[in-house]
Amino acid sequence: MLRKFINRVPELKTRREIGLMREAGNIVAEALRLCRQMAQPGVRTGDIDRAVEALYAARGAIPLFKGYPGRVPFPAVTCISINEQVVHGIPGPRVIREGDLVKIDTACKLNGWCADAAITLMIGDVSPERRRLVRVAEEALHIAMIELGRAHRWSEVAMKMQHHVERAGFSMVQNYVGHGIGRIMHENPQVPNFVSRDTRKHDFKIEEGLVLAVEPMVNMGTMDTQVLSDHWTVVTRDGLASAHVEHTLAVTADGVVVLTADEDTIVPPGGPVMVKPAAGSSDAASLPPCAG
Repeated sequence: MLRKFINRVPELKTRREIGLMREAGNIVAEALRLCRQMAQPGVRTGDIDRAVEALYAARGAIPLFKGYPGRVPFPAVTCISINEQVVHGIPGPRVIREGDLVKIDTACKLNGWCADAAITLMIGDVSPERRRLVRVAEEALHIAMIELGRAHRWSEVAMKMQHHVERAGFSMVQNYVGHGIGRIMHENPQVPNFVSRDTRKHDFKIEEGLVLAVEPMVNMGTMDTQVLSDHWTVVTRDGLASAHVEHTLAVTADGVVVLTADEDTIVPPGGPVMVKPAAGSSDAASLPPCAG
């Protein structure tokens, strides 16, 4: 979401509410699994979007992106952004090609509760530097999973994410940030992937019941972005590639739970990621690299 800090406290969730959000997260995970299967050279992005919309309808879930207000309402249930497009790309007639980085972001509501996640897919023969870009973005998200279980304030987590990205020679986008999530998609607080004077001013405590959509956006070159004339698609100002990954994460008494994982993923405080099969899951698709 577009960065616009407001001083409001996070809205904490009960264990039951987090369980309901996990049910929505299962559907988001299923939608992204479908996207992984469909995203091949020659496929149109609009075809992927229509398939996800049909999946949500079949599962009784409400897509959260379609109709989202802006200068023009967002017209699709997914954001599909390719190469230099960072986020909020509009699916349509564009054809996926060999070597593309395809970022797919989607969210839904089920029984009154929301979940949100994004992946970056490497299509076919992708250059080594683009592969490294995606790996570093996934590692930044993995850092958030681990550090949420042992840090005291969000700025501690964001600083480690930012330092990891910058040490790799890339930049963290600062115009767009993650967000709290629950009964609506965008709740308090805003969740930056970097640290600045503003982010320290609006820092928040990490505590049980906190649920965040954490979404590092990592650019190969400058962090600067601009919005295209469609009023939605965000691109890198220098035209170089970008990677975007996201999970909905819940802080619980047992550790950090990834609500949008394909499997139940728990990150104990100070410990490694542990993975166990999700109850009722019929698919054993693996988590993205560095996320499980």
